[in-house]
Amino acid sequence: MKQSIVHVALVVRDYDEAINYYTKVLNFDLVEDTYQPEQDKRWVTVRPPGSTGATLLLAKASKPEQESFIGNQAGGRVFLFLNTDDFWRDYNAMVEKDVSFVRPPQEADYGTVAVFEDLYGNRWDLLQLNDDQARAGN
Repeated sequence: MKQSIVHVALVVRDYDEAINYYTKVLNFDLVEDTYQPEQDKRWVTVRPPGSTGATLLLAKASKPEQESFIGNQAGGRVFLFLNTDDFWRDYNAMVEKDVSFVRPPQEADYGTVAVFEDLYGNRWDLLQLNDDQARAGN
């Protein structure tokens, strides 16, 4: 059996605001932006540059109960993990674009990591795994 996660839904306030942030600030690629008239919504997916894995589905909150989860999909915990092949290149680029880091860079057993918040307040790890961790697929 082979399975994989294809998309992770991220509740956002506005499609264009989210597209702008993820493509201009985090340099993600816009994979798809398709209007779905039967549901009067858009199917918007983005992914990190060079990635062929899962995409983020930018899902606009459409009900009041969904709005309360914008920026708090993991209850204040780190929600997403952005792995990079050059931590300091990406960290410095993000700092230049005023990305809010809530935990500074640190060396850990598994690699280099810092925690940042996206435009809505969701927490992310920016990390570069050590070679042995990367080879192990972690």
